[in-house]
Amino acid sequence: MTPKINIREATVADLATILRFEQGVVKAERPFNSTLKSGTIHYYDMAAMIVSEQSLVLVAECSGALIGTGHATLRTSLDYLQHDRDAYLGLMYVEPDFRGQGVVQDIIETLLAWARSEGVVDFYLDVFAENEPAVRAYEKFGFERNLIEMKLHE
Repeated sequence: MTPKINIREATVADLATILRFEQGVVKAERPFNSTLKSGTIHYYDMAAMIVSEQSLVLVAECSGALIGTGHATLRTSLDYLQHDRDAYLGLMYVEPDFRGQGVVQDIIETLLAWARSEGVVDFYLDVFAENEPAVRAYEKFGFERNLIEMKLHE
């Protein structure tokens, strides 16, 4: 029998594990971005996001252990866009032993439902173009390629 995976809102008590998960994301993304600083880096202020009313940070839990995370943050849209607000999704991480079990899909569905309940219907996330497995996973969920960031590093 497969243990039940529970998706719940993160608490400050979960912060240390979420920060460890963030380093897992950083490690996975380093091959796609040679300009990342070495050592520990942080993409987000997770402590602030956990308590913010404009963000929802979720964790996936199995048998009392945290196995994944993801967040959505409500934002004011850029002035030139048709919508006034959107939601940015990030820090999608699942421990290797639990990948392929639909955990990220459950997290994303929960985040989208929360943002929709706040009146948001436009959603964004960032993924490195070279990270084809992640791109394909998000495309299966309905996300479309939208903008390619180009850089010159000399």
